[in-house]
Amino acid sequence: MRLWVVAVGQRMPAWAQAGWEEYARRFPPDLRLELKAVKAEPRTGGRSAAALMAAEAERIQGAIPRGSRIVALDERGTALTSAGLAQRLDTWRQTADDVALLIGGPDGLDPALRSAAHERIRLSDLTLPHAMVRVLLAEQLYRAWSLNAGHPYHRE
Repeated sequence: MRLWVVAVGQRMPAWAQAGWEEYARRFPPDLRLELKAVKAEPRTGGRSAAALMAAEAERIQGAIPRGSRIVALDERGTALTSAGLAQRLDTWRQTADDVALLIGGPDGLDPALRSAAHERIRLSDLTLPHAMVRVLLAEQLYRAWSLNAGHPYHRE
């Protein structure tokens, strides 16, 4: 199974890239964490946020591997604890080949793309920078795997 993180934005700070790589390499061979970064639409020319999100949505849809379960990261999505995400990961492993987790651009995800997702989850009630979201998501997915595997990484 693969967990695909499809994220708007191609250039991340070195610390974010290092954090992503650290957590991605920890996954076992039968559960891979992969990143598909798509280009953000330039915020110039006076285009509306809706037009920008629609253009990014096309890129995101083109990057989603066929047959993947689509999970949108959304501030209005379902809040999960680490244990709850572990349960969700276990369900995904039982019912889906791959999962694509979508991270929108500066204006968020296009409403149609959010609506079309199989589910929506949120990482925090706080507003987080995109680089931080990638690292936080990678860490939480690793934590979820470690909980399911009985690994001592997570402590209650």
